[in-house]
Amino acid sequence: MDADPVRQKAETFASLHTAGDPLILFNCWDVATAKLTARAFPAVAMSSGAVAMAQGFEDGEQIPLDLVVPLTARIAGAVDCPVSVDLEAGYSDDPLDVARTVETLINNGIVGINLEDGLSQGKRALVAPDAHAKKIEAVREAAERAGVPFFINARVDPFLLKIGDAQTCFDETLNRAAVYASASASGIFVPFLFDMDLIADLAARIALPLNILVMPTAAPVAALAEAGVARVSCGGWPIEAFAKAFGAAAAAFADTKDYASVFAS
Repeated sequence: MDADPVRQKAETFASLHTAGDPLILFNCWDVATAKLTARAFPAVAMSSGAVAMAQGFEDGEQIPLDLVVPLTARIAGAVDCPVSVDLEAGYSDDPLDVARTVETLINNGIVGINLEDGLSQGKRALVAPDAHAKKIEAVREAAERAGVPFFINARVDPFLLKIGDAQTCFDETLNRAAVYASASASGIFVPFLFDMDLIADLAARIALPLNILVMPTAAPVAALAEAGVARVSCGGWPIEAFAKAFGAAAAAFADTKDYASVFAS
């Protein structure tokens, strides 16, 4: 793929990360949901959990990379806006392997990834921050060779993995964010951090745009914006809402045999 359009989309994607006016990502899992998302939002992001669920796999790099990579090309080719991919932990502990995967993603038209530090060889555990930083550095080098200002969203998992009390998780998150910023990450993603005071403190103390995962019970976007959040991700709950609605419609049709009422809305 021509690097110029990808570079332009990458620049656009980065510019959408504004503290106080966050980019909202309603995460998709296939071409159809990507197209629907692109009608409403300025960028599209794939959810690893949703992609896995749609293909019958569990999250945590259980879906083969050989299924994920072609899907990224199909989605990027189906929409005109920037597309980011949740690459989990990069499907390897070897930074060069991760970089090679990212080279393929860039060739597919992808402008950013999430890269998490709480997964190694299929097991949920925090990796050493220096090891994760080497992955980020390798990805940055690959992106620079391609001439694309690729958005590396470094996911920091102390809160997700509940490594201790809130202050312990916060301190570890802050430390890791600094390491990843030095390694040339573009943003910091902290899932399962919901305390608004801690969110505001973190946003004020890190050097990169802060990404927060939301759920239906989380604080509203306006409150997150006021706290300085620059990106809001919906993660897997859109596919969960879809599955619930689809299941209810199927059950209603099976029960009533009245397709007119099932499909009326």
